[in-house]
Order: sequence, then structure tokens, then C-alpha cells
Amino acid sequence: MAKRFAASARVPRRRTVVLFGGVMVLMLAFTVRLVDIQVVNAEELVSESVKKTGNTRSLAGARGDIVDSAGNVLATSTVTYDVAVDPSIITAFEAKRAKEPDAKDLPALDWPTAAEKIGAILGISGADVQKKVAQNVEGNPDSQYALLKRDVPTEKMEELRALDLVYIGYAGVQSRTYPDGAVAGNIIGFTNANADQTGVVGAGGLELADQQCLAGKDGSESYLYGTGGEMIPGSLKTTAAQNGGTLKLTINRDLNWYLQQMIAEETKKQGAQSGTVLVVEVKTGKIRAAAEYPTVDPNNVSASQPDDRGSRIFSYTFEPGSTFKAATAASLLEEKAIDPATTTVQAPDYYEFPNGARLGDSFEHPTYDYTIAGAMIDSSNVGLSMFGSKVSPEKRHDYLAKFGVGTKTAVNFPGEEPGELHPASEWDAQSIYTTTFGQHFTVTAAQAASFYQSIANGGVKEPLQLVESCTAADGTVSDTPTAKPQRVMSEGTSAELRTLIENVAEQGGVADLIKVPGYRIAAKTGTAQLYDPKTGGYKQGVYFTSLIGFAPADDPKYVVMVTLDQPTRITSSTADASAFQKAMTQVLKTYRVLPSATPFTDPLPKFGN
Repeated sequence: MAKRFAASARVPRRRTVVLFGGVMVLMLAFTVRLVDIQVVNAEELVSESVKKTGNTRSLAGARGDIVDSAGNVLATSTVTYDVAVDPSIITAFEAKRAKEPDAKDLPALDWPTAAEKIGAILGISGADVQKKVAQNVEGNPDSQYALLKRDVPTEKMEELRALDLVYIGYAGVQSRTYPDGAVAGNIIGFTNANADQTGVVGAGGLELADQQCLAGKDGSESYLYGTGGEMIPGSLKTTAAQNGGTLKLTINRDLNWYLQQMIAEETKKQGAQSGTVLVVEVKTGKIRAAAEYPTVDPNNVSASQPDDRGSRIFSYTFEPGSTFKAATAASLLEEKAIDPATTTVQAPDYYEFPNGARLGDSFEHPTYDYTIAGAMIDSSNVGLSMFGSKVSPEKRHDYLAKFGVGTKTAVNFPGEEPGELHPASEWDAQSIYTTTFGQHFTVTAAQAASFYQSIANGGVKEPLQLVESCTAADGTVSDTPTAKPQRVMSEGTSAELRTLIENVAEQGGVADLIKVPGYRIAAKTGTAQLYDPKTGGYKQGVYFTSLIGFAPADDPKYVVMVTLDQPTRITSSTADASAFQKAMTQVLKTYRVLPSATPFTDPLPKFGN
């Protein structure tokens, strides 16, 4: 009997253990699943849930402004919104309102009343709002998107948000505007719409080069909603948008505007294909104006030709011609190969050198006993060649490289070209001499201005600078990193060279055309032949002309360079004189530069005794 009782007692205990074990296994399974849901795959599952029962609104991060040196806005962004509603949520709310008019999870406004308020903000009638939604539902009963209006300004969007209606959505759309139109358009650049058509990205100029500073970062606002369309409390999550930074340039907007108008007039008057004016501050290397014609209006890029949408100042290369006779003079002075007052050469208007090279001047003249000043004043190719041969080709090559030929400027502008400087070992019998007067190598206008900046600045080359700083949305200012200044010639050479170039401005062929009353000017002209790839030689009768100089010559403050591509009314660099005089006058006026303290009284001799 006792054995039978003990055996029967063990059966319930086994069942209890088995049942308890099963419960434990089930609880363990639930625990594992809970950990999987809430920890392991939480992010993925929440994202999937949001897709099915959530709503996300994009918050646009505005692209930063571009401003000039004084803070005047050159480019700015306008954010507008495409306003839409979710008809499925509206339908769910109204169905519930009909059954439970006092339900606490219903919005305060019924749909007809909400439609009236929405319409009043958007400038359309409430009836039209309801009609747009109704038409959308007719075509698609399950529709979750009905567009009400595009390009709604931010202040109107905020009024709509204040209605606290979860079925209204706002898609931010950015547009880029340029208040001054084409002013500095070649430098500022332009933007294109991004992939989803809601914003813009840099596509040219500084808009492209400084995308990292200017680009904003979009944020978002998301929430979950219940079966009736109501927002689930506590589900609202906001990721704030980050606006782009403000890009501050070195240029002066008003000066750039004036120079653009002026160079456009001068280019047309001279029948040239294009023209540029570049202004560089001597002590800093900062570009204060970069005016070009033709140019691009970033508000209407398609109205300009593709070739006119970049900056010729940085991208167009040319043989500089006589403006770089100053580089030959610099090498002679640095090497102490001449005395500028006494060393002379016997230069006819045409000469054949012992190595077979043949060179001629642009005007007929007898054999002159030229000083270096005389050869530069008359812009004698033969004279400069004879002087230049006093320094080896290898050394002259190295000086050209030091002066910036063959290397991009520190600006590193999009599409900027480095120019071309062949090794001295590749100079043939002719180019050994033509390199003394600016042929057989190429530069950009920016490189030429940089060289003259170093002459005017006591021999110290300050890296050219176009961007001053980037100020982030939180106010953090990051100065644009620049290369270190470099001494490219001695102070003594710089002083002698400034005197030589001032003599050119005082005694040269355009002396009377470039005078600015009260100021001493130093300047040099350049009339460069244009290479013809079809013939392998130079084009006949067309030239790329330039005029570059600085003022006041006794205390240089600004370098001004003017170029004209293939002028037809006057085909020599005399064509640039009027534009140079107007540009220099305006620059000195804009920056209130004091007149020269002393007049020019000590001209160097053109000829030997």
C-alpha cells in the first residue's frame, strides 16, 4: 500500500517539474526574443515601424551666404516649402469624429474648419483646399499625399505648424539667389539642383570650391501615429538642421561692379573678344576686384555661353610678352650682371645672333646704345635679348619659376591653369632669346599680377588670396589657410626694378594715357602674339594685350592688371591704356590712397653717354 502511494506521488511531481521546465523554456524564449527586439535589432525594427506607422518631415539646412570684404551679401539661399497633407489620416480622423465626437485624441479642428485656416495661410480658399484633397482621393482612395501648394515661405510654414495638425507635411526646397546679379559672377560661380531637387550643390567657381563651408545639413522631424492617425505621445523626435557657413571674400563688391561695367565698355569699344581687370593689394596679396567680360549671371546661368562661366583670370593662359621683360631685368639685377645706369648694349631694330636666332623690334630705328631702362621704355626685343644673354638660360629659367611661372597661384581656383614653363634644356636657339621678352612660356593674369605684387612689395611675394574666412552657423570663424610669404628678390633689386618700371610709365608710349593726377604710376605694357595650333606658328595681325602696374610708385598700395583678347580697333597694348587709367583712378579713390609725397624727378637715361 505504501509503495503504491509513493509511486502515485512521484507522478504529479514529475508533471510539475516538466510543466515548470516548459514554463522556464518559454520564459527564456520570450526573454531572448525581447532582447532581440529591444537591443539586438531595435534600430532596424523601429525604422521598419516608422515606415509603416510613422511620418517624417524634412527640415532643410540652408546653404550659407557668400559675402564681400565688407559683409555685403553676394549669394544667399531662400528656403521654401512644398506643403501637402495625408488624406488617409484626415479620413481616419473624420471617421472617428463621426463616431466619437468627444474623443480626446482627435485634433481640435475638424477638417472643414482646418481647411479654412490652412487656405487662409496659403492664400487659397478652404473650399479649394478640400477640393484638392478630394480630387486626390478620388483617383487613389489609399492616397497618403495631396500637394496643396509649392514655394511656401518659411514664415507661412511656421503658421501652419502652429495649427498642430499631424497630417500636414512640409518638404523644404532651397533656391539660390544672387542679389547683385552678374557682379563677380565669374568668381562666385553657380549651383545646380541636387539629386532629389530639394536643394542645391556647388557647380562652378567658389560655390564649387568651398562646398564644405557653404553646404548645410538637413534635419528631420518624425513621429509615430496610431490606427486613428493620432500622434503617439512621446514619439516625436527631431534632428535639427544645420545651416551652412558664411564665406567671406577679399573682393570689394562696389569696386568690382564699377570695373565690370568699365571693362565691358572698353572691350566693346576696342572690338575685343574679352577683357579682364584684376586688382591686388600689395601688402597682403588679397584680391580686391576680379572683373571680367563676358561674365555669367548666376541667377540665369543658361543665358551665358559655356566658355564665359569660368574665370579667364585664372584659366586663360597666354605668352605675357613685354610685361615680363621686368622678369629679365630682375634676373640681371639679382645676378649683378648690369648697372642699370651705365651698362649698355648696341641694339639695331633687327639682329641675327651667332647661334642663328633672328629677332626684330616692332618699330624701325637705328642702332641704339640702350641702357636697360631705354630697352624697357622702347620695349625693344633686340635690346632685352642682348641684356638677357648676360645671364645663363638655366638661371633665367629658375627665376621665372621662382616668380610663379608654371605653378598655380595659392588661390587654386576651379579650372585654374599653371601656365607652361619648359626646362631650359629644351630651349632652342630662338627661345633662348624670346624668353627674355615674354615668349615661349605662358602665364595667367593672376600669375602676372602676383609677380608685380612681389616687385611692389620689396621683393616679397604674398600668396594671392580670394577667400578671407568661413564663419560656421555657430559663429566659429575659420580663417582660410594661406601659403607663407616668399622672398623672390632682394629689397635692392625690388627698389631698382620699381624705378625702372616707373621710368617706363613716365617715358613710354602710353605715358600720357595712363596718368592719374597727383599719383606716381609704375606700369608696363605687353602685346603678345597668339599661337595658332593649325599652323604651328603665330596668328597674323591679332594679339593678346595687357597693361600692368602699381601705384603710388613711391609707396605701392595696389597692383592693377588689364587684359584684352584680340582687340581690333587698336591692336597693340595701347588699347588697354584707357581701361588701366580708369581702373587705377577708381582703386585709388575707393581706398582713399594719399597722393604721392614727391613728384617723379629723376628719370633714368635711355641711352649711354
